[in-house]
Order: sequence, then C-alpha cells, then structure tokens
Amino acid sequence: MNDTKLIDIASALGISVTTVSKALKGYTDISKATRARVIEMADKMNYMPNSVAVNLRTNETKTIGVIIPTTVHHFFSIVLNGILEEAEKRGYLVIILQSNEKYELEKKQLALLLQKRVDGILISLSNETDDFSHINEAIRKKTPVVLFDKIAKRVDCSKVIINDAKAAFDAVSYLINKGFKKIAHFRGSYIPQNSIDRFLGYKRALEAHGIEYDSKLVYVCDNNTDFEDGYENAQKLMTEHPDVDAIFAITDLVAIGAIKYFNEAGIRTPEQVAVFGFSNWFMSTVISPKLTTIDQPGYEMGHKAVSILIDEIVDTKELRPVKHQIIELPTRIIERESTVR
Repeated sequence: MNDTKLIDIASALGISVTTVSKALKGYTDISKATRARVIEMADKMNYMPNSVAVNLRTNETKTIGVIIPTTVHHFFSIVLNGILEEAEKRGYLVIILQSNEKYELEKKQLALLLQKRVDGILISLSNETDDFSHINEAIRKKTPVVLFDKIAKRVDCSKVIINDAKAAFDAVSYLINKGFKKIAHFRGSYIPQNSIDRFLGYKRALEAHGIEYDSKLVYVCDNNTDFEDGYENAQKLMTEHPDVDAIFAITDLVAIGAIKYFNEAGIRTPEQVAVFGFSNWFMSTVISPKLTTIDQPGYEMGHKAVSILIDEIVDTKELRPVKHQIIELPTRIIERESTVR
C-alpha cells in the first residue's frame, strides 16, 4: 500500500502543502511550470488521493445503491447491465443488493445504503412491499430515489416503467385475434403494481373483444419468478378447465413452467393450449416449443433509470430544483412457436 501524502510531495519539491494541493486540483493561481513539477513528482511517488477525505469535503461518495427483487430473473440481469455501463461512464460505483422479494429485507437494505451515504438509490420493489414509508423517508432526507419496473404510484419520485396494462392488453388481444377464446391468466400476487396492471390489461382485452371475464380462469402465482408456479397451476387448470385453449402468464418463467407440464402430460402446445409469456427471457428460445412473449427493454430501463438518478444527484448538489419524470418505455410482441397453429 502506498502512503504518500501531500506533505511528502511538498517536502520533495521544497514548496508548501497548499501549493501542492492547488496544483493537483488545477487552480489557475498556480503556474503551469509548478503544476507540471507537482504532477510529475506525484506520479513518481505513486501518490493516490484519499477518496474518503475527498468525499467528506465534497459531501458525495460517487456511489449509487441499487435494490432489486432477484438476480435469478434474466430481465433484472439485463437491467443491471444498463445501470452498470451508464454509471461507469459517469464516474459512479454501484452497490447492488437483492431483497429476495421480501419487504423487511428491502427496508433494511435501504437503511444500509443511507448509512453508507450513497448519493442516490435505484429500487425495484419486492412483491411484499405495500408500505412505502422507508422510501418516503429517504426522499425526505434529500436522497434522490428513482423507482423502476415494480414501482409505487403513490411515491413522489421519478420512475422508469413500461405500460404493463397495455402490454398485457396487446398480448391477450393477439391471442384472441389468433382465434383463442378461453384464455386463462396466471397472474402475480395482489400487491405488485405490475401484477395488478397486467391483470387489468388481460381483463380489459377480454371485455374489448366481447369475451366474458371468468375469475375462475385466473390463477395466482405467489412467486412470479418461479417456473414451479406455472407447472403446478397448469396442472390444476387442466383438471378444472380441460377446454381452455390459451394461457397468458405473468412472466416467461411461469409460462415455461406451464409448457414443461404440458410436455410431460402429452398436451400439445399450441395445438391444444397456446402459451404467452412476458419478459423475453433467454430461455424463451430454448424451451420447446419456443415461447411467444412480450419483450421488455431491460437494458434501456437500467440505462435511463441511472441517467435520471445521476442528473437528480447533480441537481440536488447544485441546489437546483429537481423535476421528477415518469418515463414509459415501449414493449413489443415477439411471436414464436407457442402460439402459432
């Protein structure tokens, strides 16, 4: 470890510590010749500035905290790529924490990030989070917060989202236009906003096409990142409603679980039951038949979320007013084998 300090450089050059400090910071009242000598000596002595001391002086850590529900889901891996690449370009380190879809853990992690004095925080909420006081408290303390993907409409901060209701409406409308009439929905739990919105989109699409909504065709997946929910609900669905002809699933993993059950049970997809997913997870092209799905722009979501956050960090530091934004990114249907007869 190199322990070279400003005083060591000053002694070697026979100048004051103040002059060395100003030279390294590029102050204009230090001559170019002196600055060149200081930089040369600093390099020769392998001087590294004390980042902790710098952070204390500037009241910033150049660090961003990110809380995500899970790293298992391919979508969040893609989001993190966007976050990390943009943060690095703009000179910020990133601390990544995983809530495991647990509210209490999410709350503890947010408190930990505040203790670490991160400059701003990105959060995608857990499936259990229906109390947002911990987020509001961070905002009250003037820590910039941006929510992405799983958000809370009641929290006053910037958000980067897709229109889940519209994407679901488009997915179910696609199935109906393909001739499918008895469409089940494997939904997420009742708390997450994206689960609520996708259910509403499913229901509205049925109504818009003159198909009566049947609550018995809606099955709840408590862990909507788990293919076992899809497997078990598909088994239950075919026992209770053997004449169903399509499923719209909350995520690709749930959809893949359903296809796995159908493959094992000898139920042909899509000839007997079509399956439509959500996210465009990489496994959607590996499963047989390949999965039709909604493509979410994960990389763009991460990139945009961290870009907005850093802008708000800078505005907060410069005492400029922060204008919150709601950014809605587009989705698209990726048609594959699981819905094409």
